[in-house]
Amino acid sequence: MSRRIGQVGWAILIIMAAVALLAPVLAPYDPYATVGEPYLAPSGAHLLGTNDIGQDIFSELLYGTRTSLAVGFLSAAISIVLGAVIGMAAGWFGGFIDRVLMKLTAFFMTIPFLPAVIILSAFTRPGIWTTSWILGLTSWSATARIVRSETMAVKNKDYVLTIRAMGAGSGYLLARHVVKEILPLLLYRAAARVKSGILAESSLSFLGLGSAVQKSWGAMIYYAQAKNALLTDAWLWWILPPGLCIALLSCALVMISYSAEGKLDRRLEVRT
Repeated sequence: MSRRIGQVGWAILIIMAAVALLAPVLAPYDPYATVGEPYLAPSGAHLLGTNDIGQDIFSELLYGTRTSLAVGFLSAAISIVLGAVIGMAAGWFGGFIDRVLMKLTAFFMTIPFLPAVIILSAFTRPGIWTTSWILGLTSWSATARIVRSETMAVKNKDYVLTIRAMGAGSGYLLARHVVKEILPLLLYRAAARVKSGILAESSLSFLGLGSAVQKSWGAMIYYAQAKNALLTDAWLWWILPPGLCIALLSCALVMISYSAEGKLDRRLEVRT
C-alpha cells in the first residue's frame, strides 16, 4: 500500500517538475508583461484571467512552480547536508566534538522556527538563494540529532568494528559505510524538508517577505488578497489555483515521505 502511495506522490512531483522546467514553453504569455485589461475573467485568451495590472494569471502560476520547487529543494539540500555532516561527526567521533556539536544543535532547536525565519527574511534581500539559505540554516538541528543516533548504532556494528581494526580510517568508513546505512533516513528527511520549505516560502511570500520580482504561488496569493480579490469572484481564478497547487504538491511530498517511512521501518525491523 505504501509503495502505491509513494508512486502516486512521485508521479505528481515529476509532473510538477516538468511544468517548472517547461514553463517558458507552456506559458502562453510572459508572466511579467501586461497582456490584457486588469481583472479579466477566465476566457479562451486567458485561462485564469488577468490580475490587477493585466498580467496573465495562468502564466504566473506556471512560473510560480519554478520558484516554489527551487526553494523547497535548495532549502532541503542545505538542511540535510548540514544535519548529516554535524550528526555523523558527533556520533562517530564522540567526546569533546560530540559535546560541542550537540550543544550547538540544542541551541538551534530552542529557536522558534517561523519567528526566526520571518525576522531573518525581513532584514535580508529576498530571493530564491536567500530564502533557501535562511530555511536551510534554521531547520537542520532535528536531522543532526537523528543522524547522530543512527551513526552511533552503525559505528558499533560488528562489520564496521572489523574493518576499523584492519586499519580503515574514519573518512573511508564514513563515506563508504555510514552514509550508505543512513541514506534511507536522509531521503525520508529530505522529502519532509522539501514540503516544509515550500510551505515556508509560500507563507513568507504571503506575508510580503518574498521577492517582489519573482513569481511564486505564495506571492500570487499575497497580491490577490492585497487587491481585495476575496471581495469579488476573482478569488476563484486568482487565489484558488495557487492554493490548490500548494496543497497538491504538499500532499505528493507527504505521500513520498510516507512511502519512505514504510521502507525505513521495515529496514529497522530486519536489523533488530
